[in-house]
Amino acid sequence: MAEPDAGSPASAGIDYAPADFAQYNPQTALDMVNRIPGFSIQGDDDGSRGFGQASGNVLINGQRVSGKSNGAEATLGRISATRVVRIEVVDGTMLDIPGLSGQVVNVTTDGEGGMSGTWRWKSRFRENLTPYFHEGVVALSGGGERLNWSVEASSLPERGAHAGWETITSADGALLERRKEDLTNIADNASVSGSLSWTPPSGVVANLNGQVGIYQFDRKEVSKTFPVDALEGRRLFLSGEDEWNAEFGGDYEFGFGPGRLKAIGLIRRENSPVNDSVLIGAVDGTDLTETRFSQTVDEGEYIGRGEYAWAAGQGSDWQVSVENAFNFLEAEAGLSIARDGQPFEIIPLPGANSRVEETRWEAAITHGRALTEALRLQVSLGAEYSELTQSGDNTNAREFTRPKGFVSLSWQADPKLKLTARLDREVGQLDFFDFVSSVNLNADNGNSGNAEIVPQQAWKWSLQAEKDFGAWGAATLNTYFSDIEDIVDRVPLGTGDGPGNLDTAWEFGMTLDTTLSFDRLGIPGGELTSFAEVYDSEVTDPLTGEVRRFNDSQLYYVNMEFRQDVPDTDWTWGIFAEKFEDNLYYQLAEQGVQNSTPGYVYAFVEHKNVFGLTAMLGIGNLLNQKDNFRREIYETNRLGPLASIEDRNRRFGPVAVFELRGTL
Repeated sequence: MAEPDAGSPASAGIDYAPADFAQYNPQTALDMVNRIPGFSIQGDDDGSRGFGQASGNVLINGQRVSGKSNGAEATLGRISATRVVRIEVVDGTMLDIPGLSGQVVNVTTDGEGGMSGTWRWKSRFRENLTPYFHEGVVALSGGGERLNWSVEASSLPERGAHAGWETITSADGALLERRKEDLTNIADNASVSGSLSWTPPSGVVANLNGQVGIYQFDRKEVSKTFPVDALEGRRLFLSGEDEWNAEFGGDYEFGFGPGRLKAIGLIRRENSPVNDSVLIGAVDGTDLTETRFSQTVDEGEYIGRGEYAWAAGQGSDWQVSVENAFNFLEAEAGLSIARDGQPFEIIPLPGANSRVEETRWEAAITHGRALTEALRLQVSLGAEYSELTQSGDNTNAREFTRPKGFVSLSWQADPKLKLTARLDREVGQLDFFDFVSSVNLNADNGNSGNAEIVPQQAWKWSLQAEKDFGAWGAATLNTYFSDIEDIVDRVPLGTGDGPGNLDTAWEFGMTLDTTLSFDRLGIPGGELTSFAEVYDSEVTDPLTGEVRRFNDSQLYYVNMEFRQDVPDTDWTWGIFAEKFEDNLYYQLAEQGVQNSTPGYVYAFVEHKNVFGLTAMLGIGNLLNQKDNFRREIYETNRLGPLASIEDRNRRFGPVAVFELRGTL
């Protein structure tokens, strides 16, 4: 690894060669990036509006990938580690890409031609679940000096289950009912993705990428109910989804006048039919009730963006950008109920059949310059105009004009410490599901669609500190404070409740990403990596008037992994642990919280040369974690007396995985 010394330019980053990652035996470029000390990948599909506010922090050959769900992280996973020439960690403000600040990784691949590939196969065994043997990924990449490509086929099944007892008590603690519950989740997620880049001698840079996939999900929850004053009963909940999705993106960049012009396009589509049912009755077959809810959702996003950038000399650059986006969601839903063997009756569900559309334009001008050798400034000023319409059960049409932009200041305090301060004016992305009514049969509650929601806005102040400890490791600390207007939270709507805007709120957050080498502590090849995030927030509850944290938000999350790549052997072993805690969720007539105790712990052992393959065996849930849920239900609403309390504790037992990885 090459580090900047005292005589290097203050803006210099850190370069990693493939040899710096050799001890981890990486198969893909993603494996390498995930091992950069003190660095965490920020996903491209983070809910940002379009590309202008995207916060991804990975570039490939100096280019941002024109994708969201199929963005830079997915592309890295398709590139064989043998094609990586070097990886640079640079200051985002040094790049002529608006919105980038702090640590940004640029992965450079070779242009020598040929083809390489990787594959991975995994099986999983879990208590009370049928094992699966069809998780796997095959990726190929290749090309030459001017044309490069990658393609991947993946099958990523998901399995989950937990079982245990739930008690329902009255407000004074009297037992009302006990339930013995068993839940299983089975999902299959398969996709094909790829990318193509072209860099002819003319200086043109062109990229295409795409992904198509299917997602099939089934949930089953069986409950044996034991009411205190009634006959033993049974409850069966079933849920199924059969989704397809697709995303295609591309960009074309060429020299024009004193600068370069870049055109970017993206298309995303998704179709998601969901069918839920719940059947309740006594064990003798009486008091049977079956309720069904079905919903089919079509979603789409279309983005067109143009950028013109030019250098003005002496560390100064400019960019002008224009973006147009069209988003839509169309939902069709129905709710019905049958009692005691009678035919199903339709239950009216106002606001469930609707189409929501947003057409948005934004323009911005961005300027970056070096104030001194150690200090760099980036400023972006812009505005957006959007038209929001809704048709069907709810109809509405509105227009908005909002300012947006940022100021970023990066200071290389010394060769091993960089500070980046930033002020953003943000416009939030709307969740179109908030406009449409729906029902949660399993929780016996629902969501009233709200046609009056507007995008939230915020002033966000952030500070990032990147510290290189040399042979000891590295750490990156991020802190931010957001002063929010029109935050979307839960509000009373008619006789129910659903998403709505509240005037003001604030949020504080902090993340810490660290890597600590144990070589100097007498454990050669040992390394401890950790990631922690903690949040605090404040908003006034629209029903009670009390000050509380954000509805159903995260309080903290932390994980730690120790691994040792034993020197002069092919063996690696390690242990991983994680813990989280959420804040309460609030609805009109209930509040509750879910958490897991004492936390999840996973241990593994790996051998890097089993007939030329890498083999890994892991055992999870070593502390026998349990999933907890508590819900308080009130009469009429949360201003009224407490009616009942539900307490649930479920365990899911040990998990075993076996994985093989290799190259092609």
